[in-house]
Amino acid sequence: MSADTASPPRSQQRRALGLSTLAFTLCFAVWTIFSILGVRLKQEFGLSDTQLGLLMATPVLTGSVSRLLLGLWTDRFGGRRVFSLLMLVSAACVYLLTFATSYAMLLLAALGVGLAGGGFIVGVAYTSTWYGAGQQGTALGIFGAGNVGAAITNFAAPFLLLAMGWQGTALVYATVLALAGIAFWVLAKEDPAHAERRAPVPLKVQLAPLSELRVWRFSLYYFFVFGGFVALALWLPHYLMEVYGLGIAAAGMVAALYSLPASLFRILGGVLSDRIGARRVMYWTLGISALCLLVLSYPPSRFMIEGVRGEVSFSLVITLPLFIVLIFVLGFFMSLGKAAVFKHIPVYYPDHVGAVGGVVGMVGGLGGFLLPLTFGMLNDVVGIWQSCFMLLFVVVIAALAWMHYAITRADNQSWGKAPRSTDLPELAAPRSLVLTEWHPEDATFWQTTGARIARRNLWISIPNLLLAFAVWSIWSILVVRLPQLGFGYSPNQLFWLAALPSLSGATLRIFYSFMVPIFGGRRWTAISTASLLLPCLWIGVAVQHPDTPYSVMLILALLCGFGGGNFASSMANISFFYPQAQKGTAMGLNAGLGNLGVSALQLIGPLVIATSVLGPMAGGPLTVTQGVHAGESVWLQNLAFIWVPLIVIAALAAWFGMNDIASAKSSFRDQAVIFKRQHNWLMSWLYLGTFGSFIGFAAGFPLLSGMQFPDVDPTRYAFLGPLVGALARPLGGWLADRLGGARVTLWNFALMVAGVLGVLLFLPGASLSQDPGQSGSFVGFFLMFLILFIATGIGNGSTYRMVPVIFFNQRRQALGDDHLEQVRTEANRESAAVLGFISAMAAYGGFFIPKSYGTAMALSGSVAPALYGFIFFYLSCMALTWWFYARRNAPAPC
Repeated sequence: MSADTASPPRSQQRRALGLSTLAFTLCFAVWTIFSILGVRLKQEFGLSDTQLGLLMATPVLTGSVSRLLLGLWTDRFGGRRVFSLLMLVSAACVYLLTFATSYAMLLLAALGVGLAGGGFIVGVAYTSTWYGAGQQGTALGIFGAGNVGAAITNFAAPFLLLAMGWQGTALVYATVLALAGIAFWVLAKEDPAHAERRAPVPLKVQLAPLSELRVWRFSLYYFFVFGGFVALALWLPHYLMEVYGLGIAAAGMVAALYSLPASLFRILGGVLSDRIGARRVMYWTLGISALCLLVLSYPPSRFMIEGVRGEVSFSLVITLPLFIVLIFVLGFFMSLGKAAVFKHIPVYYPDHVGAVGGVVGMVGGLGGFLLPLTFGMLNDVVGIWQSCFMLLFVVVIAALAWMHYAITRADNQSWGKAPRSTDLPELAAPRSLVLTEWHPEDATFWQTTGARIARRNLWISIPNLLLAFAVWSIWSILVVRLPQLGFGYSPNQLFWLAALPSLSGATLRIFYSFMVPIFGGRRWTAISTASLLLPCLWIGVAVQHPDTPYSVMLILALLCGFGGGNFASSMANISFFYPQAQKGTAMGLNAGLGNLGVSALQLIGPLVIATSVLGPMAGGPLTVTQGVHAGESVWLQNLAFIWVPLIVIAALAAWFGMNDIASAKSSFRDQAVIFKRQHNWLMSWLYLGTFGSFIGFAAGFPLLSGMQFPDVDPTRYAFLGPLVGALARPLGGWLADRLGGARVTLWNFALMVAGVLGVLLFLPGASLSQDPGQSGSFVGFFLMFLILFIATGIGNGSTYRMVPVIFFNQRRQALGDDHLEQVRTEANRESAAVLGFISAMAAYGGFFIPKSYGTAMALSGSVAPALYGFIFFYLSCMALTWWFYARRNAPAPC
């Protein structure tokens, strides 16, 4: 419903606002239940700070991720239906929590409990339709005061916990929420936009605003004001008990002094946003919050000064009364900011409140998930209780700087113009960076203009992709070094750490493969590269402490998947720039030289960890405790920190040096047609055999070599395999351009079968010809893997060359030669999406290959069963290539 639609009667508005606010209050109370139950669960289940942080954060994850979907459903079906059903489902999950008997069951139940947090966006979309633009800030401020549910939990749950135990407390919460769900269905009325939903709005239209970076700027604000609020509401009881020695009831009441103003004064924030403007409210919010967090971040300290009459000592400490005052002020201004952020949404996006509000709420909720988890990790790793406030200070400064930059730039652009701009196009692409005319198949255009621009984008894309591969493969070196430095992980746990980056990277590729046509190649390359800073900085801290919990390492391994996801978007982007005849070579260069990131990591890594090349700011060394290098000092953190400045430089180069192609824009719906194409799935299988093998061998080779040949240091040689594989990829694209992709791919799989047979031959106790007692040959083993790496590189290039040819021919057969321009447009769009998607599927090879090594060794004591499995898989790839693409009457010759 548009914001300027005539408002319903005031009595109906009040009824809707009152019911939705009450429902949200109860949902929020349920959503934060682990802030109190977690204290007792930590004692009963013997949880660490990190495990407790994960348990507290898990419901926030579900509540955050579900917000986008719930917002879309509310726009489609109406708030009355969605809100009632959500409360009933959430109540059932809280009830099931009472049956948990292990930490894993607690986490599973917490995922379901978190659905209650999604009630926020349902209520926002429902409430906003009852009010006009001039009243929405106040109305949403009153509704948002339902955050007081956290204070209710902090007040009431400790007494219920003492009287009834944690199971009884959960049962009470489940009962109340279920009754509220039934009452909402009976008493609430359909919102004014209900009649307009007879014709469903296409998903493409609903998601259209999400391509605007203004939405993501609002999301950063909400990450702090709401995500920080949820994080502190969950964390403060534990913090107060540990730092100030309070009991659980007293800690809950003091924490409520933060939650209460951070909820109730949201109403004032809405009123102020209506009267003086949301921008001014946000300045006050972020500025005062930064001052409060700066003081709260200061740990208790003692100082000794040489004075005139001798030493003078004094100490600085935040006393409990001062702490209470500071968190009260912090909560007050965060409550104003929460209302101010959501004041923008129905004004800027009146017909997309659910979708846009869902994204903003999701990002804010993810703050509530990530921040408590990080608080626990910082406690375990850094060992300073105030580190949680230090982290929040960094976040609020980033939000304040971005907001001020955005407003200043918008003011400068609109100076002297009338009317004054009300939008903030702070990160909109300059016209010079958007290619409105792009015709690479036109020979004249290509020679005079296109080739130069394409080469520039390619040579900026390559180092960005190289860094992504370096970060993605960082665990291939870490897993070899961690046991030597006192990290007590089992071999199977180490294989898990080596495999998880590929698992998360492959999953992210599914999404990344569709991002370039939606956001633009320049923007997405810069943003995705900048995201690599998160795992690098976090790993650099965690690996300095051998007592870092294994669960933290698992999370860090998953975060390295950001690097794996970049490949899909990078290759899709470059495919738009080049004509058909040169796509194979161009994508071979992009991928091949980008793949060098793996060998660069494995070559540079052992060198930078051997000395303090980054100085004392990077931290001190650890001492090797076992093996031939026992007693040596190792700066393992350098393996992560060394990439940080390079990532910053590469991201800036992409932002200011690359281009977006206007004609490459398309929605997810346009690209999703590839899921109906048979060749999308066939090429996924073949590319799993080539690139999946490359990244899987790269991830698992160092650890496998070290276990099979204990007397050899595999980190000295590991870089050679990915190096030759990466260098062979452009050769594969070049050969495919001249000989045909199918022919090169077919014979390449035959070479891979021979390579695996060679590896089996040289294994210790190999099952082909040697006696079980023989020690094998590392030289032969290594040479066979080099052959495999070369074959994977050639196959990577040839399979990627096959895709544009297949889809161009398919579209030409469907549309005819009379529509060649349309054929090229549709073929480019589909082949770009397919290139990204098959790269996502193939990246799972980086997970399955190391895991198959570990599983085979755990079950049989030998890696040979896994290698035999690879042989059968490559034979199946040969059969598919021959039947569909290489034989004389193949359905899709290429």
